[in-house]
This record gives sequence, structure tokens and C-alpha cells, in this order.
Amino acid sequence: MMLVDYGGSVFPIISHSPWDGIHLADFVMPFFLFIAGLSPALAYKKVPNRAEATWKAVLRAVKLFLLGVLLQGGYLHGVNSLTYGVDIEKIRWMGVLQRISIGYIVAALCEIWLTCRTWRQEGFFKSYFWHWCIAFSLSAVYMLLLYGLYVPNWQFTAPAWASSLSPSNDSNVYTVRCEVRGDLGPACNSAGMIDRYILGVDHLYMKPAYRNLKECKISDDQDCSPPWCDAPFDPEGILSSLTAAVTCIFGLQYGHILADLQDHKERLTKWSLLSISSFILGLLLAFAGIPVNKSLYTVSYMLITSASAGITFCALYLLVDVYGSRRLTSVLEWMGMHSLSIFVLITSNLAIIAIQGFYWTAPENNIVHWIISRLVHA
Repeated sequence: MMLVDYGGSVFPIISHSPWDGIHLADFVMPFFLFIAGLSPALAYKKVPNRAEATWKAVLRAVKLFLLGVLLQGGYLHGVNSLTYGVDIEKIRWMGVLQRISIGYIVAALCEIWLTCRTWRQEGFFKSYFWHWCIAFSLSAVYMLLLYGLYVPNWQFTAPAWASSLSPSNDSNVYTVRCEVRGDLGPACNSAGMIDRYILGVDHLYMKPAYRNLKECKISDDQDCSPPWCDAPFDPEGILSSLTAAVTCIFGLQYGHILADLQDHKERLTKWSLLSISSFILGLLLAFAGIPVNKSLYTVSYMLITSASAGITFCALYLLVDVYGSRRLTSVLEWMGMHSLSIFVLITSNLAIIAIQGFYWTAPENNIVHWIISRLVHA
């Protein structure tokens, strides 16, 4: 996450894909969701009191959601400003921690209320039959809404920095023309429409990745970009949270294998089968016409990235637990134990602000700018 956030501007190939397609940065969120879903299988392996366990899980999810609103809602103004505060009418409600909290609570409730702990007698799929039903239902509802909802024309007020738009009127209100159904482009997809109706257009992410698309870049042959290029869009929106929750349920099944089986070979075999089959299914859906898209969190993207998380988990398990090479991953282990603290320091820019405090002669000659300039000219 730190690599892609601060190295993406220097190395575009590792930054988020503008729309369809997948880059290194697009694996970060599914990996977070995967491990967040795996943990309830261990934490709730034995649940003497379901109501109490549910209350604790809900409370943990709410705290994580509110922390996400504080960090990514617009309250903090970035490394170039030490000011803070946000207009409630423009606060961003969704974000990274909010998405993880939603996926986590879905996985936790599945584990607490819908688990039949009869692995040996019933088998893997029958023991967790209702988990698979929830995952399939969420995916089905997602597909139905994504392709079935009609998206009308819509308007937004362009921000002051949207210089790429041609002037339309004194109020800077622009119209995006849609009147379509099943469109998966940046302008007229139903995921954005749902967020605009429920959350409000002013409460969405103001600088979506699709601004880096070719059609959004002004060239000699193009005086201005389409209006939607500067429109807000939330990649952690409501509709895409459904398939994001499925990633957590996918991780939950890995946790079941880890908790219920003891043999290394048996664990790795079942993990590998689950990952490979999901990866192949994701590729088939992609070839069938469902794009691999992080911003929409399409089903093909969900399957491919969840499978990739599973394969990575298998590799680390083989390295650390089977072969005992803990020294090679000690730094990663420390980061995993303090992941939330690191996320807060990075997202709030407190770590970067602290590092920038060390400079040579002038504040502009700080360590961060020095490193970036060296990378650019390398």
C-alpha cells in the first residue's frame, strides 16, 4: 500500500488502473479484505454466546468505519497543509477502512450464526453451505443491479480545480448524458448512480482514477475533456461493497481450512484447489465480457484478486510454517501486527509530514522531495 501510494506517481504501472484492467495497486484492497475475512474463522472458532460475540463484532466494525471517515472523509488536508476540518455537506462517507469494516462484519456474522461445525462428517462445502449461499446471493444481487438498473442523465457542480472542462454556465453545473442500462463505463454505470442517490454526489471521492484515462487528458486535438472526467466517483461505493464482502467470505473459507485441518499438505491442497478454480473462473468471466475492474469491483476482478490473495497466502504459509523461514518475513510480520497503526500514520500523512521536517537550507529541500527527484531522474 505504501509502495503504490507514494511510488505510483513515479512508476504509473504500479498505480491503480484508470478503469478496466489491473495493476499492482489493484491487488492491495482485496488482500486486506481477504485477511480480514480469514480472521473471524480463528477468532470465532468457539462461540459460547452468539449475541455477545455479535455485539463485539458490530462494535469493532463501527469503530473501524468511523476511523475511516475521520482519515479519508476530508477532515485532514494532506502534506501541503497543516490545517484540518471538513464541511459536513461534503464529507466522504466511504473509504478503505469503511469497506474493510463492511466486509469484516459480513464474514463475522456468517461465522457466528451460519456455521455448521461438522467438517469431518459433512465435508467442506456442506459444513459452510450457508456461507456459499450468502456469497452467491451477494454476487447475484450485484450483477442484477449493475446490469439491470436504468441510469438517467445526471448533473454535478464542477470543483474549482476542474480546469479541463469547457465553460457551460456561471454556476459550473455540468450534465452527463446517459439514458442507458448496463453500461460499465466511468460516466454511466449504475454503481455511481446508486452512490449519487443514496450518499449524494458531494459525498463521493473527488479524484477518481479514471481521470488518468486518455480521453480525460487535454491534447492539441482536444480543447476540453468530457464532463464526467471531473465528476466525483467513489471506488469504495455501496454497490461494489457487495462483491468486496464476497472477498471476505472467500478469506473466511481459507480460515476454516486453517482451523479445521492440521496436516500441511492437506491444507495446501485445498487452498490451492480453491484458488486455482477461482482464478480460472475469473479469467473465463473476463473473456466472456465481464471486465476486470477495481473501481466497480466486478465479479471477475473479485475472483482473480481473491485467488491471487489465496495463492500468496499459500506461498507465505509454505515459506514460514512449513519450511520455518521466519527471518525472511520478520519485517512483514511486524508490519502485519501493527498494520492499522501504520495505515493511520500513512493515510493521515503524519509520517510524511514528520519526515519532511528534516530539510537542507530550505524547507523545499526535504528528504521526501530529494528521494522523489532522484527516482524521477534515475
